[in-house]
Amino acid sequence: MYAARARSAQRGWGGVGAMAVLCALALAFVLLLPRTQAAHRGTGTAGGGVAEGSQVRAGSCTDANAQEQTLSPSGADGPTIDAIKSRTGAKRKLIVGVDQNSYRWGYRNPNTEGAELEGFDIDLVHKIAADILGDPDAVQFKAIPTSQRIPAIQDGRVDMVVRTMTITCDRLQQVAFSAPYFKTGQQVLAPKSSSITGYNSSLAHKRICTAAGSTAYTKLDADRKLGRLPASADISATVPNQLDCLVRLQLGEADAVVTDGALAASQAAQDPTVELKGEAFTTEYYGVAMKKDATDLVRRVNRILVDYRGGGWQTSYDKWLAATLGADSAASKPPAPQYLRTS
Repeated sequence: MYAARARSAQRGWGGVGAMAVLCALALAFVLLLPRTQAAHRGTGTAGGGVAEGSQVRAGSCTDANAQEQTLSPSGADGPTIDAIKSRTGAKRKLIVGVDQNSYRWGYRNPNTEGAELEGFDIDLVHKIAADILGDPDAVQFKAIPTSQRIPAIQDGRVDMVVRTMTITCDRLQQVAFSAPYFKTGQQVLAPKSSSITGYNSSLAHKRICTAAGSTAYTKLDADRKLGRLPASADISATVPNQLDCLVRLQLGEADAVVTDGALAASQAAQDPTVELKGEAFTTEYYGVAMKKDATDLVRRVNRILVDYRGGGWQTSYDKWLAATLGADSAASKPPAPQYLRTS
């Protein structure tokens, strides 16, 4: 049955199994991709509802308000941006950690010359590069696994990470985040023929795959300890990249995948034998992650996002995500930003 499912998955988009092999081979390399496509540029103006507050007291962060713990927008340069602009020649690029195997978010499109990186996150990267360096293609992409997002920032391997990264209080202790640019929630993905109905007792005695270092694994681990997830649910299967979970599902090595609903919908689009089960059971927000002390860069990205939300965001959503998440983008739009961090 699983062999048949794997064969079925090779139809349509091009075969997620083949894509996984390609990604595994390429993952260790820095991606220096010549760009031939113009980046999407937002043409709208900032919407209302932008608020700024006083600095939040230490220890007051909760995951419900983690997305508010960021700095107010500013177009001023500072030491971090100056260092980026001081790069010369071929090195004068924004160095960004991204995914290369999340369909419609950050993935190498085999139907383009050079298998270019494309997707919703990639569009945002080009927008940021255009603002800071005046060239949307002045980007050095570095493909990093889920578990390496924070270390890559802390070690200075990248200037920022734009990789479907959820803003949480724990992560805010290690890196800084922009205001949120996307709203999603954890969801269950399983074969259409499965008896699993969602994030509930139907997961008893099931093997659940998650990406290492993901909010999905953190949630499952906490809920099992609290008795909200059946104790018999096996959550030991963790993988470097989310796509690896889909491959395990196809090979019969896992019974379900738990990941962000936005990513799960894209995986379901790659394999017609799987589907989302039940509703999202968390509310999460993606943000651009940077070094904690890169305050000028955080403020600049937040200013870029104010403009981006006014037009470019919707253009990118329509191009990449409407087919999997639906034409109505209201559920995916982040709330009006709150800037509660002051230093």
